[in-house]
Amino acid sequence: MTHGAAPQHREPVRAAPKRVRSGEDFDIIIGFLGFWAVVLLVVTVWMEVTAQPALGWALGLLVTLLALYGMVRLRRRLPARTATRRK
Repeated sequence: MTHGAAPQHREPVRAAPKRVRSGEDFDIIIGFLGFWAVVLLVVTVWMEVTAQPALGWALGLLVTLLALYGMVRLRRRLPARTATRRK
């Protein structure tokens, strides 16, 4: 170490900013569940119209709709996405 050298300025090490959970992940899951809800609705209606057993399809649609409802309720509690994506 030399005594006459100019001091080196270092930037202070910053802690990683606290990640705020945004609703973006929930939006993706909601879209996924919404797609399958539409598919199951079409299949259930088709099975009913063609007089085939549709109970399993209807129960699958019910489960999907309940999951979709739960995700929408959870999504309302989260803040909107504020960060931008890097390109």
